Amino acid sequence: MGNVAKPVSIGAGGLDLLMPMHLRLDAQGAVAGCGPTLRKLFPDSPLRRGFFDLFEVRRPAGVATLAALAARTGTRLHLATRDGVNVSLRGIATPMHEGRGLLLNLSFGISVLEAVRRYGLTDGDFAATDLTVELLYLVEAKTAVTEELHRLNRRLEEARRAAEEEALTDTLTGLRNRRALDQALDAAISARQPFGLMHLDLDFFKQVNDTLGHPAGDHVLRTVANILTQETRSGDTVARVGGDEFMMIFPGVADAARLQKVAQRMIAGVAKPIPFEGRPCRVSASIGMTLSELYDRPERERMLADSDAALYSAKRAGRGVAVMRQPRGQS
Repeated sequence: MGNVAKPVSIGAGGLDLLMPMHLRLDAQGAVAGCGPTLRKLFPDSPLRRGFFDLFEVRRPAGVATLAALAARTGTRLHLATRDGVNVSLRGIATPMHEGRGLLLNLSFGISVLEAVRRYGLTDGDFAATDLTVELLYLVEAKTAVTEELHRLNRRLEEARRAAEEEALTDTLTGLRNRRALDQALDAAISARQPFGLMHLDLDFFKQVNDTLGHPAGDHVLRTVANILTQETRSGDTVARVGGDEFMMIFPGVADAARLQKVAQRMIAGVAKPIPFEGRPCRVSASIGMTLSELYDRPERERMLADSDAALYSAKRAGRGVAVMRQPRGQS
């Protein structure tokens, strides 16, 4: 004679432990019991309510009665909750002993993350053998790692920008440096829009260093930097390109008279005595200028050379003046 399987009796407590998301249906299809995790989905007790009042079987299609559900025992079920709970579930049904109803074991499937957030579930709400807990740990770990990578990338990007900014900044005055000036000049030429270029050199700066010392000279340079910044617009480039030399780029300026007015304001500002530790520092500014509109095809080195030549013309003219350089030979 063949072996006959004997029924196994498991109490409600055992089912709650092994299958915290189980449903027990009586012979009429009403919920006779359910696991503690599944109970959290329903603020009102699901007991004694009909299974199809609480759930919709979406796959397989056509399962809308207890008989149809019983005929699908052993088949993977795709369920959706009703009453606004709006959670997708996966499950499987099996008949209970002696036709006493059906036992369904359910799980959240791909909606587990939403369910955990919505109902505050913890690892204690899942069976000890359920890999969902490990999945949640992996998801949390991945999220934590991803967030840390984002933070690291932001820090690296900020550090890169800070390093680039530092590489383009004169440390003494906070103005742009020669490298930044060259980049801005190339960009102005590439834009094919008119602009003015100005080269300023301080007169009598060496005497300040010789008589009052380098701290006084540094103070003068920082003060001059502030004066030049005040006389320029936010879109202009103001750079310290040498010990006491400054250069400015004025986008959109095509008028020599307009550039001359700016230069005169700068000269007047620099000419005022600069106090340092109770003693006045006296310097003046000589300026050489040129305009992109004076060239058929503006070139960086040629414009720099022309503004430099105009600066020396200003020095020879007695200092404290601004000279506009006319380029020699049109290409």
